[in-house]
Amino acid sequence: MQALILAGGRGTRLRPYSTVIPKPLMPVGDLPILEIMLRQLRNARVTEVILAVGYMGQMFQAFFADGARLGLKISYSFEEQALGTAGPIALALDRLQENFLVLNGDLLTTLDYGRLFAAHVKAGAAATIGLYRREVQIDFGVIETDERGRMTNYIEKPLYQFDVSMGVNAFNTEAVRKYLTPGVPLDIPALMMKLKADGLAVNCFSEPCYWLDIGRIDDYQTATEMFETRKADFLPGAQPGRP
Repeated sequence: MQALILAGGRGTRLRPYSTVIPKPLMPVGDLPILEIMLRQLRNARVTEVILAVGYMGQMFQAFFADGARLGLKISYSFEEQALGTAGPIALALDRLQENFLVLNGDLLTTLDYGRLFAAHVKAGAAATIGLYRREVQIDFGVIETDERGRMTNYIEKPLYQFDVSMGVNAFNTEAVRKYLTPGVPLDIPALMMKLKADGLAVNCFSEPCYWLDIGRIDDYQTATEMFETRKADFLPGAQPGRP
């Protein structure tokens, strides 16, 4: 099993931290978030990882080298310009197997990557999106009105639920090939919509798990606390306070 990890962003929402270190190398507890992900992928029987890097790309090479330390084969795909979240796939497409994973490089989750991948392959889908049920609490009274400006409903501090993309996807190489051009920017939402518009199967996968995108400072702090207290949930067999 192969995975392409998107690690080329500048992490602007995490400044000033990300001005000196790329976001995927930010420490969560005693490990960089990307190393946590790599260890999880290895446990899910991924054998090869391509890191799509741009900003401070040499730091990733210096830290992970060829992946031998982690029991993985790691190679690199360099972006000379920002290509969005799907554009980097085009640069690595000829190095990818029939089906592969694409992950954002800043995720803390207990999702079983192997189960998502197996569901994708079994369904024969063009793409599969990992979903997470996210709750959003509105701290105000929400007023609903009709066309005449009269109140129709008054909801005090409602709680809404949404299925959101986890930044974990699986793709079939031949299904996406025609939509990708090396060097041309494209984002994954646009790619998914193109696949759907052409009648190709875009499946979704969800399971009970924990998930957090560490792109914002408050989420990064939450992720650090969560990893320290529930380390064995993210890395089975790991001991608190030890890598």
